[in-house]
Amino acid sequence: MSAVPKAGEPYVLREVGEGICTLTLNRPQQMNLLTSEMLSALQASFEEIQADRQIRVVILAAAGKGFCAGHDLKEIKALKELPKIEGLFAQCSRMMQTLTALPQPVIARVQGAAAAAGCQLVAQCDLAVASEAAKFTTPGVTWGFFCSTPGVAVGRNLLRKRAMEMLLTGDLVDARKALEWGLVNQVVAVQDLEAATLELAARIADKPPATVAAGKRAFYEQMDAGVARAYEIASCAISASFAHQEGREGMDAFIEKRDPPGKRRK
Repeated sequence: MSAVPKAGEPYVLREVGEGICTLTLNRPQQMNLLTSEMLSALQASFEEIQADRQIRVVILAAAGKGFCAGHDLKEIKALKELPKIEGLFAQCSRMMQTLTALPQPVIARVQGAAAAAGCQLVAQCDLAVASEAAKFTTPGVTWGFFCSTPGVAVGRNLLRKRAMEMLLTGDLVDARKALEWGLVNQVVAVQDLEAATLELAARIADKPPATVAAGKRAFYEQMDAGVARAYEIASCAISASFAHQEGREGMDAFIEKRDPPGKRRK
C-alpha cells in the first residue's frame, strides 16, 4: 500500500520497462481525485507518451485502496461561477479524449473503487482489468449533479439500458457485474491484478506498433465519430448541474457527510 505522498511528490508516477509504461495516480489520501492539478499531470503524461515510440502499451494504475473517486467537489464548489466550472470540465474532457487519441493502447488496472469521473476514466481506457475488490458507480444523480460526462464514456462501453441504470440509480456495480456488462475485460483475484494486467500488456506490446496504432485510430474513428461534440454537450450539462441550487446543496451535503437533500425519509 502506498504511503501518503510528501509535499511536492508527483501527482502521477511513471515507470517504463520493456515497452510498457505504467502511470500511477499518486494521491491515495485523496482517493486520487481528478483535481485540476491531477488533470494537468495526466495531460502532460499522455502528451509525453504520445511522442515516445519506444512505449507500446500504457497501464493506468492508482495508488492506495481506491482507483479514483472522480472530481473534487470542494474544488468545484470553490469555483462558484458557471464559466469556471465549465473550464474544469473542458479540461477533463480534453484529457479523456487525449487518452483515446494515444497511438498506444491503454489498460486500466483497477484495484478498488472507481466513482463518477473515476468510472469514466476506466471506461475511457481501451481495456480494463479489475480486481475482485473493484467497484464502479456514477452516483452524481443522488446528490443533484447528474454524471453527464461519465455517461459519454460509460455509454460507449455498456448497452444503453445498462448505462442508464448506472446513471439513474447511482448504485454500486461490483467487479463481476462490470465484467458481465462490458465495463472491464477481466476480473482477477486481488493478489493477481498486477501480473494479469502486465501479461495482457505484454501480449499487446509484442504486436507491430504501427499496425496497433493505425488499428486503434481507425476503430475509434468509425465507432465514436461524434465523441467531441458529445463531450461538449455533456460538459455543459454537468457544469450547469453543479452550478444549480440542487447541485450546490448536494455538494454541501456530500462534503458534510450527511444525507442528500432530496433523499426521501422512511
